[in-house]
Amino acid sequence: MLQKTKENGQSLIEKEIKPELPKDSLRKELQSKIEILREKGLSDEDILQTLYPNTILDTETLEALTAALIAGNNVLLFGPPGSGKTNLAKDIWELFPKRNFIVDGCPVQDNPFSVFNSKFYKKVPACPFCKTRFGELSYAEIGDFDPTRVDPNSVPVNIVTLREGHGLARIQGSPEVFPDNLTGTLNLQRLEKIGDPTSPLVLEPGKLLQANRGLLMIDEIGKLPRGTQNVLLQALQEHIVSPAKSRETFPASFIAICTSNLDDLDNINEPLNDRLSNIHVDFNKVHWKNRRIIDLALSRSSNDIFIPEIFLEGSVFIIEAWRNASEGVYELSEVGSNRTMIDIITRSEAYTNLQERRWVSLVDFQKGALSAMLGRIRARGGDSFAQNKDRISNFISKNLQKELRKAGRMYWCGFYKDILKEDKPEGKRVLEECQKVLKNPELAKGALRQDSSQKKYRKFGKFVVNREQYTGNLSQDEVVLSVLSLLTSLDVFECDENELAIKIAK
Repeated sequence: MLQKTKENGQSLIEKEIKPELPKDSLRKELQSKIEILREKGLSDEDILQTLYPNTILDTETLEALTAALIAGNNVLLFGPPGSGKTNLAKDIWELFPKRNFIVDGCPVQDNPFSVFNSKFYKKVPACPFCKTRFGELSYAEIGDFDPTRVDPNSVPVNIVTLREGHGLARIQGSPEVFPDNLTGTLNLQRLEKIGDPTSPLVLEPGKLLQANRGLLMIDEIGKLPRGTQNVLLQALQEHIVSPAKSRETFPASFIAICTSNLDDLDNINEPLNDRLSNIHVDFNKVHWKNRRIIDLALSRSSNDIFIPEIFLEGSVFIIEAWRNASEGVYELSEVGSNRTMIDIITRSEAYTNLQERRWVSLVDFQKGALSAMLGRIRARGGDSFAQNKDRISNFISKNLQKELRKAGRMYWCGFYKDILKEDKPEGKRVLEECQKVLKNPELAKGALRQDSSQKKYRKFGKFVVNREQYTGNLSQDEVVLSVLSLLTSLDVFECDENELAIKIAK
């Protein structure tokens, strides 16, 4: 929405406002944010993660991306499906400064300095409309436009907030995205009104013109036809676009953030790729960062169903195990994605809902893991799907219980180390009391109160309540019992010096 001001080109000069390309604006914003975060005492790793709050990636990847953006590069994020490339592109848009000066009434948001500053005009020429308007020329005389002859006082300026279609444009790569989608098409209503098909005013701006002054996001750039890629190449080289149905050129100054899966990299035009800073976005190798991906996704959910933390950790362990064991089969490339890791939890919730239960059970999780991973198979035919289905089913049967036990041992060891201080006799007493409560759930009622006679059970229960941080309608007694039952079914109370666990008294 335009915000009316009394600014004009001369007032910008008097305020010593300097003309900027989008890359300059983003660079200043990044440097400013980094300086503020550093003054707050954040580490370099935390600063990088704060800049991209919706994407959890290795520090090296975020560092390489930030350096490329500060250097003023257009970027190609490439990597396996579901590794966070598109989320990262969205985070860059969130970073981009949205407030901008434009020429009032310009159909493509011309930079005011393009009209009256000859040095900046050479970088990003004014649009045909502004040339005729401020150069006092006809369209036939447009080649005589000279910015030094334009009085800055005559150029009205407004402040706008960049938004979708006006400073932000998105393209989903596919063979059906033709050059006109990027450059623009004739607006028949305007053509009927104006009557001159050569007039630049009859052009309906395409994606490149919509991105002018801001950001262009292209998902799966390797799927674009070569002709369409060549149109993009001109914009990256010269900051202009020459629509096929127009005799004039239009400004297209933006930062391009592109993504590609590994399989499509060879389809990207070499000259185009040369103008993109290539950054590999791989899956996280660090377990706790993978866990944060799930936490971030679930923070947006309002579901009242209780999901024990063991299942959250277990989902991460299962996908990490799949990534280590997978054979790089194309049809299975999405099975190990971050999306699958999250989907395991949401599918488990769905199965719980279907049974009208209030917390996720082991059976729900097993079904959720299997259906989520099977649902990511890229089917290429009946036989191929059947073979891949067998691979995943076999993997689940061999690994699910093992990975969940790993998550369960982590849970128990946290209690054993942090609360019991590795006191084995006390650990045995806690387990004995917990098993009594598990056999007689009535004992759990009120067991978490300060005056409870179940002192050992209460100690474990408080640990569970604090760790789970559940805020739904399930009672704390039910939360503790469900976790205890799950740990017992996984048989995680085994003596292992490395994991700081002890054997349950049978």
